[in-house]
Amino acid sequence: MAAIRLGLIWRYLRPHRREVYLGVAALLVVNLLSVSIPLLVRGVIDDLQDGFAASMVLRQAGLIVLLASVMAAARQTSRMLVFGVGRQVEANLRQRLFDHMLRQEPGWVQATGSGEVISRATSDVENVRRLLGFAVLSLSNTALAYALTLPAMLAIDPLLTLAAVGLYPVMLMVVRLFGGRMMRQQRRQQEALGSLSDLIQEDLSGISAIKIYGQEDHEQGAFSRRNDLYRDAALSLARTRSTLFPLLEGISSISLLLLLALGSGQLESGRLSIGNLVALILFVERLVFPTALLGFTLNTFQTGQVSLERVEELLARQPRVVSPPVPQAPARVGRGAVEARGLSVRYDGAQRDALKEVSFQLRPGELVALVGPVGCGKTTLARALGRMVEVPEGQLFLDGVDVTALSLDDLRRQVALVPQEGYLFTATLADNLRYGDPEADDARVEAAAQQARLAGDIRGFPDGYQTLVGERGITLSGGQRQRAALGRALLVSAPLLVLDDALASVDNNTAAAILDSIRAEKGRTILMISHQLSAAAACDRVLVMEDGRLVQQGHHQELVAIPGTYRRLWEREQAEERLQQVV
Repeated sequence: MAAIRLGLIWRYLRPHRREVYLGVAALLVVNLLSVSIPLLVRGVIDDLQDGFAASMVLRQAGLIVLLASVMAAARQTSRMLVFGVGRQVEANLRQRLFDHMLRQEPGWVQATGSGEVISRATSDVENVRRLLGFAVLSLSNTALAYALTLPAMLAIDPLLTLAAVGLYPVMLMVVRLFGGRMMRQQRRQQEALGSLSDLIQEDLSGISAIKIYGQEDHEQGAFSRRNDLYRDAALSLARTRSTLFPLLEGISSISLLLLLALGSGQLESGRLSIGNLVALILFVERLVFPTALLGFTLNTFQTGQVSLERVEELLARQPRVVSPPVPQAPARVGRGAVEARGLSVRYDGAQRDALKEVSFQLRPGELVALVGPVGCGKTTLARALGRMVEVPEGQLFLDGVDVTALSLDDLRRQVALVPQEGYLFTATLADNLRYGDPEADDARVEAAAQQARLAGDIRGFPDGYQTLVGERGITLSGGQRQRAALGRALLVSAPLLVLDDALASVDNNTAAAILDSIRAEKGRTILMISHQLSAAAACDRVLVMEDGRLVQQGHHQELVAIPGTYRRLWEREQAEERLQQVV
């Protein structure tokens, strides 16, 4: 497993190996100079015992300043190079993840959960950046520091060296212990902040409901509880930090005191010069920071490896709905003719088919209603027409061409699907309407709005087509959102229009006017999924589904005249209308 993880890490670093090698080379220069400077200081101090020459001291001081400046420049270069690699990998990885997620089918995103996907694309990617930037730099620096500094210290005095660095393993264990606790506390703090942010976002989106039901006190209480959790998490993290860093300073101070205590005895006996003792002190202080940082680095390294595996798991997930390797060209003239031949669809993990051997035809220019009880498979059929779900080969055809043989781009240019919950982006109304064709001019946008019977509403807005639609279209009514989504589909002029209960929030007169307007545009086939059988009565034909099967099809009058699912649904709707009239 470790080899696999190191292989993964190197795979991400390989495209940037030049920068990594240069960064490590700069670190080597830094550590060579950091060993050389204490030795120069030792020489100056020992030389001062034999006589004082100001010119000699100034020359040595100038050399030390020069070396320190070169060392600072090399350290800055190493950080820019290696940290830059981490940032570049982070940016590339975010783009890869975003592109990869856009290729997935909607059902996978819904089943996985947007929060989980966002977590991997944000916090996990940040952990990978720390792994490939901070952790690589820190591990390389610590390895070079010990590899070059310890031999120089041992050459001066092995006993004092062992006494001085003897407490460093304790420092490393303390950092590992507190570092793990700090990471857990920081994660709890981030989770508390995320929960607080979710509540704020939810309450701002649902502010009308809060006002209507007078639940301000309830929401204030909920916010106070989450705010207290965030405060407690932040205080716990602060306490741990305020304990750890003084503790590290204490351990390093004890190490220095041991060196001074034992070194003074060596000075008295003449076995150690003052210059060597000063050099040892400088070496010991130089190793404090890499040793303390090593504990944090190991925690970062482990967390980064886990995050890297989580990101790789996401990238390894291949979309189920893909374009064929060699797609077939669509019909030269799209007419919107549809044929299903024993169409069967089953969702992943489901125990039974959502669609079971469904067969029907839609002729060009027809207006066909699709009705049935809740959960009978109507929406699945609508999604199958646009290949939002996987469709078996040879079971669904558009203008005589198997939909699985078409590229997804070609197919979705031929099919305009309008769901019941029309999603609107935080943008202007005009931009939402032209979303399917961003290059559409204002005339086409206005024509689509007119056809969707939205133009009159837009004229009543202060900013007209430049009205900014709030998050998820919250500033519009349900009917306006549905008509905006419909207008967006009408603008792309696809030969097949699928309305998945897309007029449910529109009154009957407006819905009828919209359908008349669409039908007036010759050459467009319309499949209208609806729970309102009164709307289905005005269609050319009606398809009736139950339990995933197509159980009836024909004209409204024919279906009402015979026993079956449609007549039962029709009688129920008529009874509900009579009851409403009485009430």
